[in-house]
Amino acid sequence: MAGLGDFVFAPLGRRDQRIQAERYTRGLLSATGRKTFRNIADQVGGEAAHQSTHHFISGSSWEWTRIRRALAAAIERMTEPRALVVLPTVVERVGTRSVGVEEQFVPHLRQTVVGQQSYGAWLASAEAAVPVNWRLALPPGWAEDTLRRRMASIPEEIRQETLEACASEVALEPVRDWGMSPWPVVLDSEGLDVAECFGHFDRAGATLVMRVCPSTPLRIDCTALQGYSDREIQAEQLVESMKRMRRPLECQDAWGRPLQDAVVSVIPVVPAQLPDARREGDRQLLLMAHWQGRERRPAKIWLTNAVDLPPADVIELAELAATVTREFLPIAEGVGLRDFGGRSFQGWHRHITMASVAHLAAVLAGPRAFPATRAAARVAAPTG
Repeated sequence: MAGLGDFVFAPLGRRDQRIQAERYTRGLLSATGRKTFRNIADQVGGEAAHQSTHHFISGSSWEWTRIRRALAAAIERMTEPRALVVLPTVVERVGTRSVGVEEQFVPHLRQTVVGQQSYGAWLASAEAAVPVNWRLALPPGWAEDTLRRRMASIPEEIRQETLEACASEVALEPVRDWGMSPWPVVLDSEGLDVAECFGHFDRAGATLVMRVCPSTPLRIDCTALQGYSDREIQAEQLVESMKRMRRPLECQDAWGRPLQDAVVSVIPVVPAQLPDARREGDRQLLLMAHWQGRERRPAKIWLTNAVDLPPADVIELAELAATVTREFLPIAEGVGLRDFGGRSFQGWHRHITMASVAHLAAVLAGPRAFPATRAAARVAAPTG
């Protein structure tokens, strides 16, 4: 942890902040159960450390973006990422004092919950996946309430945005503002507006592979596939009706193992809500679905603007989302990803940034070094 901390915490301007950052991260790694301020402080100094631990997260002035930028550089240097995977996280909470907590609809769950919604961006490969950026979705009851904003210390420049903008910006910000490599982005969150999401990425010139609901309304792009009707049709129905577009597929899962008897369907499409085939500046979209063996219907359906990539490469990138959720998200939950119970906007961002650093330390060290994180991982319930 010391070597990693020397690099990741170097942007902190004061020595006492760097010491507190390393202590907090060690507390996240060693504490069992919920990672409260008291639980973390008990691991690094007992009762005397409680006040300083609370202040470091909720009352200090250090900029979490600088730590995330250093964390991203460390991940790119220490691992071999292939994509930036964007996943939604929902934390259900009782009460409405914690920042962002409100009754709100969650698209990928298709239900209304009382809690926080956020999106995380993970640099991912089969061997390692670590979150590098986070964005909290503020519902109207927080974004537009002056008193709530003041009580939670929400900065003036932070305003309400759509979930589509939130999910897009969490991936685009590191490339635009930090100088991170422009990795392909895999957005694994059903229920978002397709046209809006691809609009964000097209304007940034970025590659997107986006999971969509089977019921997503689409139309065949007749500029690319002539002779077909351009009537509106749901994504799964379109795949089913276009059996002639299915082809055998030679590709691998995220671990490099061949997918046996795989079949892919690749269809040029446009979102149904667009009035024309494609707006000027938009890149072509491909609807992709794949099967294995005797499966009758695809488990997941994806849209992508990566028209220059072979279908096998696109599917292998999409597989990384399942790998992150199955193998690495539980580790992050084990180091406190969902445990911040404070009220402040800054506190949420600082805690989740430290949890991301702890996650990288746990991944690099392996299961024997931090058994507490693995024990927590076994009972964690991934969302998404």
